[in-house]
Amino acid sequence: MKKSVVIIPTYNEKENIVLLLQKIFSLSIPLDVIIIDDNSPDGTAELVRNLQDKYPEKLHLEVRAEKLGLGTAYIHGFKVALNMGYEYIFEMDADFSHNPHDLKRLYFTCVKNNYDVSIGSRYVKGVNVVNWPMGRVLMSYCASIYVKFITGMDISDTTAGFVCYHRKVLETINLDKIRFIGYAFQIEMKFLAWKHGFRIKEVPIIFTDRTKGTSKMSKGIFREAIFGVIKIKIGSLFTNYKAIANRSV
Repeated sequence: MKKSVVIIPTYNEKENIVLLLQKIFSLSIPLDVIIIDDNSPDGTAELVRNLQDKYPEKLHLEVRAEKLGLGTAYIHGFKVALNMGYEYIFEMDADFSHNPHDLKRLYFTCVKNNYDVSIGSRYVKGVNVVNWPMGRVLMSYCASIYVKFITGMDISDTTAGFVCYHRKVLETINLDKIRFIGYAFQIEMKFLAWKHGFRIKEVPIIFTDRTKGTSKMSKGIFREAIFGVIKIKIGSLFTNYKAIANRSV
């Protein structure tokens, strides 16, 4: 099987991280993990270090000096993963809102069906969200409709944070020029992959809001997404994107 890794940013996730890692490493596909911890005061990084002896060569830890934003954590992880030679690079949350078993579905969508990006989508088949207040569901769902309208992308869940990228996508996108750090980061990554002509497939998932720990969501993150989309669209009008031929199986 192809060499693959899951990037998981953490900040105060001690209640979730050990069980999450155990579930990922128990899957039938060989996945490594890179934790990007923003110096969690609750000791998340120490729990990860304690597991590294159990999962040698599979569990990697990067600790940053402070909380610098979700987007920058993913970019840091992407760069580490590319340098380590991984072919398929996933991103997912640490709070079990993304079911670890769905990693297999995202993986095989890329490997067997030759997609460059597979997205764990809450909205490609209705609305599949559990434990969110109705107002938040409507805000997220309407945000994706808004993004589709502004950008022209045929993606139902544009703010999804459960994604598998082929390394070629991340090598083509200039990670140093990604501008946003919240929901707009997720939109910008998908937009660039789409503009470069990569094959993108949405895989329906059920998204379950965290039951342990504290949500990192804020109104500022949503505002970044709403206004960031306009900046992304305007910037694209003055950018020449490299056309990418579909990679061979």
